[in-house]
Amino acid sequence: MPDVMEGRGTVETYESLLAAVSVEHGTPVIDPATGQAFAHAPRATLDDLEQAILAARAAQPEWAARTDEERRAALSAAADEVEASAEALAQLIAREQGKPLSGPGARFEVGAVVGWLRATIATPLEPEVVVDDGQAKATVYYRPIGLVGAIGPWNWPAMIATWQFAPALRMGNGVVMKPSEYTPLSVLATAHLVNRHLPEGLFTVLAGDRELGEAIGSHPAFGKVTFTGSARTGQAIMRASADNLTRLTLELGGNDPGIVLPDVDPKAIAEGLFWGAFINTGQTCAALKRLYVHEDVYDDVVQELAAIAGAMPMGPGTDEQNVLGPLTTEQQFGVVDRLVEDAKARGGRVVLGGDPDRDAAGWFYPATLIDGLDDDADLVREEQFGPALPILKYADVDDAIERANRGDAGLGASVWSSDPERAREVAARIQAGSVWINSHGTIHPMAPFGGVKGSGYGLEFGVEGLKAMGVPQVIHG
Repeated sequence: MPDVMEGRGTVETYESLLAAVSVEHGTPVIDPATGQAFAHAPRATLDDLEQAILAARAAQPEWAARTDEERRAALSAAADEVEASAEALAQLIAREQGKPLSGPGARFEVGAVVGWLRATIATPLEPEVVVDDGQAKATVYYRPIGLVGAIGPWNWPAMIATWQFAPALRMGNGVVMKPSEYTPLSVLATAHLVNRHLPEGLFTVLAGDRELGEAIGSHPAFGKVTFTGSARTGQAIMRASADNLTRLTLELGGNDPGIVLPDVDPKAIAEGLFWGAFINTGQTCAALKRLYVHEDVYDDVVQELAAIAGAMPMGPGTDEQNVLGPLTTEQQFGVVDRLVEDAKARGGRVVLGGDPDRDAAGWFYPATLIDGLDDDADLVREEQFGPALPILKYADVDDAIERANRGDAGLGASVWSSDPERAREVAARIQAGSVWINSHGTIHPMAPFGGVKGSGYGLEFGVEGLKAMGVPQVIHG
């Protein structure tokens, strides 16, 4: 049973939190480390969606009428609530999604939930006077949209859900959210904790299938829909929402390149390269997906990276010693396996890994490095979303930039160099929403985040993320 601790909220155990969000009969939730169901999630219907919309519509006006300070106080209490039950939520994420408790894993994800809630609370958004010349005055305010529909992914389920609901609530909106059908329990659990400090009905999470997500994308009740997932689904949401002129934020994944310049110390950058590519077992939208290394340092970079990757323990997320876990779904295991086998058939050299035990329980794919590929290999052209990194050699930096910019994705990229000024010059030529220097994917709650080209549009985080969850109103006079 949960305990009440003064000043910290209600402390849930893993068992009590699981009992609060699971049902006896429903959609099986699979532990990717075993391939077996460990719980069942509710299965929401389209009627449940209509009821959630009615409840949010009823609760939202009073919430919007509160002062910004009052809304921030409620969200601050919610952050304390999540923090009090952080270990229970981390255990649930490790079991449901597969990421290990240790390292940049499940506990790290729960810390990000708390951190992003508090950063959203702390971000100032004051009215902006844009004209004041003695004759005219104009001030920009941001008003609530009304209802926001949110559709989330399975790779960082609780963290990305927080990126969606926290700014929407801070700006005075009601929220109806659908998590991935593969990882619904951790999002339901996050909402279970947060909702202790919100008006009833203001924020609802509905676990359901693709039909439910499609209904959210096309429903006229939502003035805004925010989505993280595949480009194909993002395009479907655009089509479905067009008649409603729904505002959209779409984060549609990427095929992030990294460019290693010839002046690097290979040993010094190896661990950063590893985590840039293999955090969450490679299942991260803004992970390093293809690595271009100058011929002068190529062999040394490959050697040092292989040494780091080969030493990282992989296994069930609930085992404290592991830092890499299974792929979350059997389907994703199949995608990675197909891409690596295609790379082998094209003459790619397996530097490390590439030999999964296909008969083992769970969907474990070993950390894999492959070199000797051309840019037209599927492993280079497609987003693998798993622990298989192609490493490609280049001789001319202009050529590396041109190759990095190929394709329709444009979420993130990185440049690795001992010369920051030179690295920034290269970074400015890469077509990506975020470019990191000597790291990859290290997002910050105050730095805007979003993609270009086929990686979607709209910004999350910081002031821009708050503005995206409101509608501007200019008052003259």
